[in-house]
Amino acid sequence: MQARYVAQSPYNLVRVILGQRRDSDTESDNVYTRAARYLEDWIREGILVRDPAPGFYAYFQDFEVPDSGERLTRKGFIGLGKVEDYSAGIVHRHEQTLSGPKKDRLQVLRHTRAHFGQIFMLYPDREGAVDRELDAVAQGTPTLDVADEYGARHRLWPITDPLRIARMQELMAPMKLLIADGHHRYETSLNYRDENPGDAAAQFTMMTFVNMYSPGLKILATHRVVRGVEGFDVEELLKKAGAWKVHKFDSIDALKRAIAKANPGWVRIGVVTARVAVLLERVRHDGELDVPVLHQEILGGWLGINEEAVRDEKHIQYVRGMDAAAAEVRERGAQVAFLLEPTPIEDMARIAFAGGVMPQKSTDFYPKLLSGVTIYRL
Repeated sequence: MQARYVAQSPYNLVRVILGQRRDSDTESDNVYTRAARYLEDWIREGILVRDPAPGFYAYFQDFEVPDSGERLTRKGFIGLGKVEDYSAGIVHRHEQTLSGPKKDRLQVLRHTRAHFGQIFMLYPDREGAVDRELDAVAQGTPTLDVADEYGARHRLWPITDPLRIARMQELMAPMKLLIADGHHRYETSLNYRDENPGDAAAQFTMMTFVNMYSPGLKILATHRVVRGVEGFDVEELLKKAGAWKVHKFDSIDALKRAIAKANPGWVRIGVVTARVAVLLERVRHDGELDVPVLHQEILGGWLGINEEAVRDEKHIQYVRGMDAAAAEVRERGAQVAFLLEPTPIEDMARIAFAGGVMPQKSTDFYPKLLSGVTIYRL
């Protein structure tokens, strides 16, 4: 993707946010110094122009849900949010982070002094009061209207009316925030704030706020595909099922139809190998979530893939879409795919607001937010 974006335009943002490394890189000429140079050049040349009035931005995404084909519109708005320590109980995370991506993001931020991607924040608004403000703004022609390579349409409208802005600020003031996507970026903003205590601009970061009760919010499952486990045998694996019921199907489509019929009282995990399509299910104990059960009970207990191997992404590949996960096994030689149901938003919020975290890749908020739709320059 990086190579394709670089080829498409001399002004593609990938040059700034994920530039190409060179063998000739030095302290004074490297991927981060070039990122800063690109930004300065584009501002000087008028490629990037600062908006004349401060405001929020209504940001709508029209998309088709993978696997189901359902059409939805996710509605949110972009603005600046105060960077808060997790201990303050205002911003909550739901996932652990890795140190590598945070180091890279921090270097980009230090060199460019700008945020290019928004942190995807959820807020609880059962009444939909903020969404009504956004609907009113979105009647006119959007400033931006673009389709991404997955077919999702992204539209943007500036919100500059002081009265509407004040109303939205008032509605948002009491809200707790839950990071849906962008944990690494948020923690990078925390680190940068702490490095620059005298910089008022570093107290804020760019966020897209989406109502967690909005009908357009969709969480997809992230399926697990396993490779390279010594001595793997699916029949031996299924013998360890114990309390699990084992339902065998003659096709992946039949397995998908079975998974599609929700049954919240049961933990249900699909298993696909080169020849087998199986649904494992057992009674859900109080508060149990499917991803931790898969990781602890099946990947760890039955297959011996420990937490360190999971962290290092050894043996495990994360895949969006059941068909894509099954294809890794049936067409590309993976040993087994574990198909999951999406994590319900209520469960995710319950755990996060109580201070808990879930394993990495427990949630997949689809579609992604586009980087560079707006830029916050410190």
